[in-house]
Amino acid sequence: MRERQVVVVTGASAGVGRAIAQAFAETGADVGLIARGEVTLKAAAAEIEATGGKAHAVVADVADAEAVERAADEIESALGPIDVWVNNAMTSVFCEFTEMTLEEFRRVTDVTYHGYVHGTHAALRYMLPRDRGVIVQIGSALAYRGIPLQSAYCGAKHAIEGFTESVRCELIHQGSNVALGIVQLPAVNTPQFDWVLSRLPRRAQPVPPIFQPELIAAAVVDFARRPRREMWLGWPTIRAILGNRVAPGLLDWYLGRTGYDAQQADEPERADRPSNLWSPVPGDWGAHGRFDECAITFSPAMLVSRYRRVVTAAAAGVVGVAGAAAALVRRD
Repeated sequence: MRERQVVVVTGASAGVGRAIAQAFAETGADVGLIARGEVTLKAAAAEIEATGGKAHAVVADVADAEAVERAADEIESALGPIDVWVNNAMTSVFCEFTEMTLEEFRRVTDVTYHGYVHGTHAALRYMLPRDRGVIVQIGSALAYRGIPLQSAYCGAKHAIEGFTESVRCELIHQGSNVALGIVQLPAVNTPQFDWVLSRLPRRAQPVPPIFQPELIAAAVVDFARRPRREMWLGWPTIRAILGNRVAPGLLDWYLGRTGYDAQQADEPERADRPSNLWSPVPGDWGAHGRFDECAITFSPAMLVSRYRRVVTAAAAGVVGVAGAAAALVRRD
């Protein structure tokens, strides 16, 4: 048996993808990195190699299906059979739908949705014949609850949900041991808010509360070890998903009133700021955005989500002990 796991992460050069790749490397995995930016990919690979692991970086646009298939082939040749594939690459446009061109909307969809389709297809091509492997889709609370100013991104995240459910049913029908699941994220402190295309008057920001990417990365590593259908990370994600099931119309009204200001900081946006919609932004952006001072580094709700089985077993044990104690009291 191989001693080291092989993990592939798309969108691995910055943000959540960068943190996920590093977290897997710290467990002893060898990591294949896929992204468009050569400079940032080299930096991410150097971080992994500093932990003693192997990294193989492939410059590819996940919107290009053939490029993703070639990247999978190259990573398998360099590192060995792929055990885990994490679909994470994304882009977005911050503006009202009517201010966005259809070409921009299509580009967000091609990266954020079709990129997951292409990655899943490439992973299954290797995993199905071996009858093992885990595919992790990095989702969002926005897969269930759309918000204003991100129609293309919200649409793509909704599409990932339906696509994943369909393919999962097919895997069950085939009796496959390949696992396919989604980790739904809250707002995260990543550089994307300084590189996605924005037509907002003020600087884009995630809707608070904001979480550090390392919290997400640790949960994804746990999810790959003990895969399940879906994981909702953090109380804001749980609240958004459940709230939309109970009162979607109320949330429409609330977000229509508050969603614009919640996604904008106080500082004005630079009109000449570059964006990564069509090509990567130069430089090494790392995993963190500009929100370190307010980002959450510990979340009890995330721990409960990560260790659901342990918490459930402990709760059942407490209930059982309490029941036994009550029975003894009644006998006395």
